[in-house]
Amino acid sequence: MFYHAYEHYLESAFPYDELRPLTCDGQDTWGSFSLTLIDALDTLLILGNVSEFQRVVSVLQDGVDFDIDVNASVFETNIRVVGGLLSAHLLSRKAGLEVEAGWPCSGPLLRMAEEAARKLLPAFQTPTGMPYGTVNLLHGVNPGETPVTCTAGIGTFIVEFATLSHLTGDPVFEDVARKALKALWKNRSDIGLVGNHIDVVTAKWVAQDAGIGAGVDSYFEYLVKGAILLQDKELMSMFLEYNKAIKNYTKFDDWYLWVQMYKGTVSMPVFQSLEAYWPGLQSLIGDVDNAMRTFLNYYTVWKQFGGLPEFYNIPQGYTVDKREGYPLRPELIESAMYLYRATRDPTLLELGRDAVESIEKISKVDCGFATIKDLRDHRLDNRMESFFLAETIKYLYLLFDPDNFIHNDGSDFDVVVTPFGECVLSAGGYIFNTEAHPIDPAALHCCRKRKQEQWEVEDLMREFYSRKKSKKFTLKRAPDRGEGENAKDPEDASSEKAGEKRNSKKSSHSLLSCPSQSFNSKLAVLGQVFLDNT
Repeated sequence: MFYHAYEHYLESAFPYDELRPLTCDGQDTWGSFSLTLIDALDTLLILGNVSEFQRVVSVLQDGVDFDIDVNASVFETNIRVVGGLLSAHLLSRKAGLEVEAGWPCSGPLLRMAEEAARKLLPAFQTPTGMPYGTVNLLHGVNPGETPVTCTAGIGTFIVEFATLSHLTGDPVFEDVARKALKALWKNRSDIGLVGNHIDVVTAKWVAQDAGIGAGVDSYFEYLVKGAILLQDKELMSMFLEYNKAIKNYTKFDDWYLWVQMYKGTVSMPVFQSLEAYWPGLQSLIGDVDNAMRTFLNYYTVWKQFGGLPEFYNIPQGYTVDKREGYPLRPELIESAMYLYRATRDPTLLELGRDAVESIEKISKVDCGFATIKDLRDHRLDNRMESFFLAETIKYLYLLFDPDNFIHNDGSDFDVVVTPFGECVLSAGGYIFNTEAHPIDPAALHCCRKRKQEQWEVEDLMREFYSRKKSKKFTLKRAPDRGEGENAKDPEDASSEKAGEKRNSKKSSHSLLSCPSQSFNSKLAVLGQVFLDNT
């Protein structure tokens, strides 16, 4: 299935973003990045195709340019492009590529991911820290850009951006992602729910439907995955609070409905296909029994139609008008993959088999696999979304391949020497971003520069003090100035006015020997010594 779709993309659609399988040509959809190629890259390695992975990496290095006058979705560019490049970067050694001496803390794919992410940063420059939904890759946010963004479009950055910050040493990415997450948390309703769309300038909720599906979904997903990736208790406690409110107000008989975020009254009794990620997410926090019950509800819908319609009216037990399509989404298969790892329940393999048979029978065409426009009569649409190769096929393959390296339980690993010491990689525990790009959590511990920099600065300071033994000087904290400006220039300090009689008898000892100060606070005092006038 993968190669039928992939080879036709290369043949008929590359370098466009996506394949149009009914007309055997291509189209740009999310920005003109050869998106399907980036999205399919790590799937190639999971399927074991090392040579094609290597070829595609060199094609992307030569051919992808982010310096283009294109309006791009901040959310989609992050999950597909930044996520895809980061994952491929971290897997490149496993794929037999010759990596740079500083890898995984440097490398061409990491530089590409960083360049793409920097193009998204202007979107975060809002009064609330919540990003605009669209950014021009050349000019930043357009002056007339709408300030209304969906919740998922604000809260789905921490996995990719924290990974970038840890690998590159630049905290700006993780900082903006955290600020956006916390802004949503701060603006939740009194009953603990978030709505669907919010104004990122005023922080006023524009769409007040609360649920777990479209427009909200990956915000909850990233609180859990961010917590696991970063071992962050605060993110997990935020999710667990939301989880209580979701159970209290939106859960009915193992279905989840849409409710008004302030009152908790039901606004839409529908199941959306995007909600099918939820059982997988529940399994990640260990809530396997609830996850299985909800999964089995969703599976009955699949069996009814041979796919999940975008919207399904729960009381009526049928599709919703104009929402009858199935664009080959991965979410139910994703949940089956997680739950099978947790339970080994053969029902989950049956869903996998049903998915393979349905997709082959209904959507396979000469030039790939086509979106199903209407599950009632199996009419097709002329589109194959890049997530079909990034997610749907990948999760199906991983469901049926228990020995894949992605499922590593830690018994197998690589030791890599980086400029910051030895580090363990490829030991498993991969965190999938919301486009199914796996991130190796161990890599985030390979590039920590703090220890290295601390030694360098302490050495500098020792050298500095040994040189100055003949010239005693005082560093005074100015009460009314900013943290970085508190230290006087050493030359100024050593030539204090005679009237002050050099009060250095008390303070000429090295501050480094002072037991009551942490290194960071000492550095805050002394930082200007090294940074001023350089």
